[in-house]
Amino acid sequence: MWITGKPCAGWVEYGEEKPTQKAVHADLGLVDAYNLINRITLKGLTPGKKYGYRVSSREILAFEPYKMSWGDRQDSEWFYFTTPDPKAEKVSWIVLNDIHDRPASFSHLLSLVNEFSQDMVFLNGDMFDFETDQQQIIDHLLNPLGELFSTTTPFLFTRGNHENRGVFARQHGLYFENPDNRYYFSFRQGPVHFIVLDTGEDKEDSHEAYQGLVAFDVYREEQARWLAAEIETTAYQQAPFRVVIMHIPTFESGDWHGTMHCRELFNPLFNKGKIDLLICGHTHRYGIHPINEEHHYPLVIGGGPLETRRTVITVTADTNLLELAMLRDDGVKVGELKLNSQHRRKSP
Repeated sequence: MWITGKPCAGWVEYGEEKPTQKAVHADLGLVDAYNLINRITLKGLTPGKKYGYRVSSREILAFEPYKMSWGDRQDSEWFYFTTPDPKAEKVSWIVLNDIHDRPASFSHLLSLVNEFSQDMVFLNGDMFDFETDQQQIIDHLLNPLGELFSTTTPFLFTRGNHENRGVFARQHGLYFENPDNRYYFSFRQGPVHFIVLDTGEDKEDSHEAYQGLVAFDVYREEQARWLAAEIETTAYQQAPFRVVIMHIPTFESGDWHGTMHCRELFNPLFNKGKIDLLICGHTHRYGIHPINEEHHYPLVIGGGPLETRRTVITVTADTNLLELAMLRDDGVKVGELKLNSQHRRKSP
């Protein structure tokens, strides 16, 4: 995905050794053109292979029924990425949460990660205080991440409660692409079956702050029905590790409606499905909370957004061992966790 400042036609040139292929996006026979937000999917790629690519756009000066007038063409530099492999023996990732419109936090927190070479980055909610316009998304997220990693390493955006606020909140999905093209989804990479949930707002739908314009209770119930089916799938049950990532924790997050509703709907399914790990944010209080009688899984909560409270979480997993470390913004390790896949935790 990329954004242009003027209406253009866009394409991607790519290939394993040389850029021998070209891709566009067409819908119902029409190739995308005269648009500003570009979204192109490369199909038929081989898992675990390195590819080179560049994105290109050519300005459309006039788009008349029988006459086109073209302007300048611009090409990005060449970038390289490796396709994910569901059958890989190992996977690693980073989790950032609760940045709250402080884009300098991205470079600072990622600088704490030695030899940053993880397979992906999860943005686990509240990257913004509220969403006002496209320029905010560009300046506070897309450009900083592009300069740091996102041209070669993918990120997945887990929507937080603050992403639901502001005049531009309903345009959020135009700028980010997740599996299944929605905010809750699952996928397998290496030994880990990932589940991402969208926990919605933290207050009741009827709260005066929302003026009757939200319906998160029904939306969370929809996700719970999906999750109940997901934990019965062969892909889920056969995975060495099952990791859930969502913004609002099921516990350690007070008694506001969002937390309590997530606890009511999701926690019984997490326990039934014997998830290995839940990673959240939201509270701005970092911590690793061990298995207990209520939640039969470790609960990891990242901190933020102020200095001395910001954290970056790194996780690595192979078929036998999952290792998690949480670093505070001064570089001090404030939590770690090791899980063995051969001993699936049982209910206390």
